Amino acid sequence: MTPKRTALITGSGKNIGRAIALRLAKDGMNLVIHGGSDLDACEQTAREAESLGAQTHVTVGDLSNRSEVKRISEEALQTFGRVDVLIHNAATRPHQNLFEISDEEWDRVLEVNLGAAFQFCRLLIPGMLEQQWGRILTFAGVNAIRGYPNSPHVSVSKHGAWGLVKALSRDFAGQGITANTISPGAIFTKRTSAREEEFINRQASEVPAKRLGTPEEIASMVAHLVSEEGAYVTGQLIQINGGGAM
Repeated sequence: MTPKRTALITGSGKNIGRAIALRLAKDGMNLVIHGGSDLDACEQTAREAESLGAQTHVTVGDLSNRSEVKRISEEALQTFGRVDVLIHNAATRPHQNLFEISDEEWDRVLEVNLGAAFQFCRLLIPGMLEQQWGRILTFAGVNAIRGYPNSPHVSVSKHGAWGLVKALSRDFAGQGITANTISPGAIFTKRTSAREEEFINRQASEVPAKRLGTPEEIASMVAHLVSEEGAYVTGQLIQINGGGAM
């Protein structure tokens, strides 16, 4: 019997990452569920994934720290023996203009959003090459295409995430490894305040589809890209935004 594939999903305790984890569990994968600090959220996601038949490993760690990226990768390989799918969903998106960004903050944003993806790839692609099969996904966003206002470090990191998968596709598509970037538009997540509700309504009114997307709609595209049927899609930036950017 062919072993179940394993997906490592960063930022999978909540929102889009959680939806991806549950969809891949439903599709028959085992999961490494990562969060930056909210262990309770990650464990809740893991329990739900296990109820769908997945085996899980939960870990938290600061992705701006390269030793943490190495630890998370080693834990995944020790637990499951393989990582077939890498989904780098975790990100930090501070709003700071050019003159407010310290050198330390610039480095932190670049490391979490882009550097961690690079480090995970260096650690996990060798195993994918042994299997001659692998899937890599990074995440951008509508504003990564148009430019983030007052967040040049975020724009640079998200453009870099796209550049990384294009380079990986050139190098590894012939070995059965695909690499793509997902660019979500305005996506509904849990909100609490009246101000946030007003923001949601304004966002929805600006989208041609006249609504926000859902985490599950992002997860559906991810599920296709990491499946056997997604084998001929690589090096692409795929926008899921209800027409919010074209």
